[in-house]
Amino acid sequence: MASLSRALRVAAARPHWSPARGLRLRPPTNAAGPAAEKSVPYQRTLKDAQDPSAAARGPSRPLPSTANVVVVGGGSLGCQTLYHLAKLGVSGLVLLERDRLTSGTTWHTAGLLWQLRPSDVEVELLAHTRRVVSRELEEETGLHTGWIQNGGLFIASNRQRLDEYKRLMSLGKAYGVESHVLSPAETKALYPLMNVDDLYGTLHVPHDGTMDPAGTCTALARAATARGAQVIENCPVTGIRVRTDDFGARRVTAVETEHGSIQTPCVVNCAGVWASAVGRMAGVKVPLVAMHHAYVVTERIEGIQNMPNVRDHDASVYLRLQGDALSVGGYEANPVFWEEVSDKFAFGLFDLDWDVFTQHIAGAVNRVPVLEKTGIKSTVCGPESFTPDHKPLMGEAPELRGFFLGCGFNSAGMMLGGGCGQELAHWIVHGRPDKDMHGYDIRRFHHSLSDDRRWVRERSHESYAKNYSVVFPHDEPLAGRNMRRGPLHEELLAQGCVFQERHGWERPGWFSPRGAAPVLAYDYYGAYGNRAHQDYAYGRLLGDEYTFDFPPHHDTIKAECLACRGAAAVFDMSYFGKFYLLGPDAAKAADWLFSADVRRPPGSTVYTCMLNRRGGTESDLTVSRLAPGPQASPLAPAFEGDGYYLAVGGAVAQHNWSHITTVLQDQKFRCQLIDSSEDLGMISVQGPASRAILQEVLDADLGDEAFPFSTHKLVRAAGHLVRAVRLSFVGELGWELHVPRASCLPVYRALMAAGKARGLVNAGYRAIDSLSVEKGYRHWHADLRPDDSPLEAGLAFTCKLKSAVPFLGREALEQQRAAGLRRRLVCFTVDEKVPMFGLEAIWRDGQVVGHTRRAGFAFVLDKTVAYGYVRDPHGGPVSPDFVRSGDYALERMGVTYAARAHLKSPFDPDGKRVKGIY
Repeated sequence: MASLSRALRVAAARPHWSPARGLRLRPPTNAAGPAAEKSVPYQRTLKDAQDPSAAARGPSRPLPSTANVVVVGGGSLGCQTLYHLAKLGVSGLVLLERDRLTSGTTWHTAGLLWQLRPSDVEVELLAHTRRVVSRELEEETGLHTGWIQNGGLFIASNRQRLDEYKRLMSLGKAYGVESHVLSPAETKALYPLMNVDDLYGTLHVPHDGTMDPAGTCTALARAATARGAQVIENCPVTGIRVRTDDFGARRVTAVETEHGSIQTPCVVNCAGVWASAVGRMAGVKVPLVAMHHAYVVTERIEGIQNMPNVRDHDASVYLRLQGDALSVGGYEANPVFWEEVSDKFAFGLFDLDWDVFTQHIAGAVNRVPVLEKTGIKSTVCGPESFTPDHKPLMGEAPELRGFFLGCGFNSAGMMLGGGCGQELAHWIVHGRPDKDMHGYDIRRFHHSLSDDRRWVRERSHESYAKNYSVVFPHDEPLAGRNMRRGPLHEELLAQGCVFQERHGWERPGWFSPRGAAPVLAYDYYGAYGNRAHQDYAYGRLLGDEYTFDFPPHHDTIKAECLACRGAAAVFDMSYFGKFYLLGPDAAKAADWLFSADVRRPPGSTVYTCMLNRRGGTESDLTVSRLAPGPQASPLAPAFEGDGYYLAVGGAVAQHNWSHITTVLQDQKFRCQLIDSSEDLGMISVQGPASRAILQEVLDADLGDEAFPFSTHKLVRAAGHLVRAVRLSFVGELGWELHVPRASCLPVYRALMAAGKARGLVNAGYRAIDSLSVEKGYRHWHADLRPDDSPLEAGLAFTCKLKSAVPFLGREALEQQRAAGLRRRLVCFTVDEKVPMFGLEAIWRDGQVVGHTRRAGFAFVLDKTVAYGYVRDPHGGPVSPDFVRSGDYALERMGVTYAARAHLKSPFDPDGKRVKGIY
């Protein structure tokens, strides 16, 4: 019997990898299918036990002719989605599985469930999965899901890792997740077989555990069929029928199989590794890749019984209790891509490639030394699907109505399945999920990215390789960069701009005095025979961000902020989404779409929200009313009827586009939505000196009477036609210039020349983050999400509730207002100069009442500012008096800091500066 020590000797010459240090491994052997037999240090693989003749021929039951929803794929997500749809009372449910339940990727998963992750939404999703598998399914069906609560143990072998775990512990307190930071000695007492000599500490979560994939999916299927759903196995889907309606929207009409078709308006693609193939049947891009993912199962280990499951992130290895043995797996630097996904692959495994896997062995043996002499009972190497940002793909595909995704779970389909299955069911039935699922929504990817195979492959590799890396607040990807670049990119790069990536765009993050730091082509961290970049300036600057303290360039960002507050700063915001809403029904559409009253005269600009049916905020944006013009141009398109110009955050432009398009289709409004994001740049000048600087460049009177706040005009800047909008996103006097792409560089240079004597500086989004948190301006998807209402977020002024005009979400807001707010967004200031980034627990009078969504350092206030939603622990309404009466503290990494609550921004609370009053 082979042992892990023999496996370790096979790879003795191969150094351990981490993304921060770069990969130094030779390329793996790619395989299009199960690998050929070869000499490997183990006795057998689990695939030997599979009987290919066991599969039944033909569908397990006759196909119905119609269905309300057809779920494709019988793995974790398919079964969970079917179960939750049935619980919502949906009739006519059918699940089609091409082979048998769990036969694709689910059957061989490790089935781990960790309750704490660095995302509040994921903590909520995991909590629901745990409820379903640990209690609800067994109570409902009498079947055991295989749930075992043996706890989880996260290993910290450096200070930063322990800080990360302390952040998780603080977040867990807001959700009632018990966790404890243990010393090395306490860890040894809990897990006697563990080597703790190199530890800083561990995080113990007693109620973590594991579930059995087969047992869980069997129970889910039984519970769903008891409510009338049909599960049909051995029935591969061969096609998706689509029609185009009178308004140009493509819609699902039927699912085709070799054994007949089912007419349906709704298909849910839960096909896992095969989801891309199912998507192609419907003309939908599904940006995921298939990779080999492996673990080994040891022989019996004396004394391992009842030990918690272990994640040693720094060694990139996990140890799962499996009876009286351990499963050992992890995430490699050089995973094997499954290049040609076979549609015949069921209950299959690949032979383990030890050239790839053995990099985990040293870490496992170091952590649990007894493994060195422990035999290997079996190996498990199966396919898994991975996505460009290591997040699942969910929601309705923007290019096909009625086609939903529930795939790409990055080997976490079992643990996220319950929560995601519930949200996907709500999405289908109610038109949106209950929770904020934007991070999983397929609409988060711009079509130019999901259509680009190289981008999908590079980003998916990096996300896989960095899966166990510390999650720092300001990390940036190195893969898939320079996909979308603004017109000022090269100019700003030469001036030391350090770029961030959002939605494929390269946007300015901050400006380094050290000079240019270009983002180079992806080197796969040296894997697959690639040569890792040497002396990589951008990589070094990014490495400086790997901290939970203030970064070394904290004072550089401070200088950008103070220049904006004291003189002026220029911001390149070209990555913003820029849309035109035009046509005969544009005014009706605007009334329905936007929460604020945008029926203002041409030349007006309004800050507004877009809501969903539940009153949650799908977006915040500015809407400028247009006047018809005689000639069409990028700044003034020709139109009949009414016209509006929309400016939305670039990171969520695709989400905005899809939301508006869906509403226009559903309401049958006769109007166009035109995307001019690539055609126009956007340059903003903000600060006390902005008017004087711009007055030298623009041919318009910028006085308060001639150019009031929240208005816009077509003017000339250095001879170029631009749309000037008087707005501020940082709380200062300022204007945005929306400029045709070809004119951006000369306009920018004219601005810099005019501002040279008045202290004008370049500034990036790190400064915007600080300035906006100081002023109290909301950031969508941080302070403001689809499950937050404008009333809760302090944005009631954006809602036309005093008028009689109907708008999407109005009824929900009226009901919420009548019942009283059950939570409220509150500003907190901390006098101690301690860095905070969000996810800190909020304490009020000795009780946890929420967690922060966003935090940053305010340089004028010279203190930390944070925003978070506060609840009454007794369930009552959260009034302003409730907020004012509490004694608050914010918990950062297990340490609490006294905080003061504010219902208005502590910086310029009367908003005088945006009016030019200094």
